[in-house]
Amino acid sequence: MERLSRLDGMRGVLAVYVMLCHACSYAVLPAPVAAAFNHGEAAVDLFFALSGMVVINSLKRFNYRFWPFLRGRARRLLPVYFAVLALAILLAWLGSPLPAMPWLSPDSMAGSFWRNPDPKTYFSQILEHVFLVHGLIPQGLSPWAWIDVLGPAWSLSTEWQFYILMALVMARLKSRQRLAWFAYLMLGLGLFYHAVAPFLPGAWQFSRAFLPDAAPYFALGLASAAWLRGGNAVPFGICLAAVFALGLASGVPGKAAIGLVWTVLLLAQLYPGMKLLPGLLDSRAAQYLGAISYPLYLINEPVQRACAMLLAPYAHGSAISFTYLWLPAALILPIPAAAALHAWVELPFLRAGVLNVKMLPLRAGPESGRRIFTR
Repeated sequence: MERLSRLDGMRGVLAVYVMLCHACSYAVLPAPVAAAFNHGEAAVDLFFALSGMVVINSLKRFNYRFWPFLRGRARRLLPVYFAVLALAILLAWLGSPLPAMPWLSPDSMAGSFWRNPDPKTYFSQILEHVFLVHGLIPQGLSPWAWIDVLGPAWSLSTEWQFYILMALVMARLKSRQRLAWFAYLMLGLGLFYHAVAPFLPGAWQFSRAFLPDAAPYFALGLASAAWLRGGNAVPFGICLAAVFALGLASGVPGKAAIGLVWTVLLLAQLYPGMKLLPGLLDSRAAQYLGAISYPLYLINEPVQRACAMLLAPYAHGSAISFTYLWLPAALILPIPAAAALHAWVELPFLRAGVLNVKMLPLRAGPESGRRIFTR
């Protein structure tokens, strides 16, 4: 497929939105503002759809070979991940900012990200993160392991489960049927899981990081890729309808809007006649944020935790004072941290790797001629 440059810009927009959601969950804001930044999970589901759509190019580049593909993905993702994981472990060792933030309940989702780890289970949770298996472990065996060490890393565990399954299955399907049939397989896996999950015993309930939970969104991306590669649009329509139905059934507005937002994004990529959104996604700012989106997605939570550890004592238990101190730091500092990771960790590993990284110009838009790395 031709490089989908506007979806690169969308990665940047989504990463910034997730960062905003994390920051706003610790602040005291007017209800409409807080509600607008309460859909971080839906943004991650869009990331899954993007991954399903574009990672097939990487698999094809490795001729659908299992181990070369996984080695390529590892070189692309793990250096930044392990650097951020080390920072998260250090911050957990230094302590939690929650004692200075009495307006947060330790049992809340926001509080669960920053609580002091349980020393009885923390080492095993670190090992689970090192091997990216924390999304495969039922909650009854390792409660909250999916977010206790490095919160955003739960989705990386989901991605690895997807990569392994995709590499195993795609090599066994006929070439012209690969994408569509794999999309149907992922969709069926997701629908089955969502149907049976409410009936699983409590000890066998899985977290959001379990692949079947996100499978319909990967299926939507795969079906979109099949459509754009010249296939028929039926798989895309089926997956889009299923994602919309799941969103409505969840009762969460952000989930219900995923299919609509995804369709708008595809239209923005396919039809340059749309002015406002393509212009935003093609802008230098969006394209650069897209380039650093992976480091920004991972690093924003540890940087925000460090900010809270430094600033919360000066709020003297006042949520309003903390909000004024917190928001500027929480929204600004993760961006240079992500830029540093991109420049000093991500790109050097790509340049030094065996991925045959090439320098190619973008093909359209105001960024045409700017040289970027393509994997």
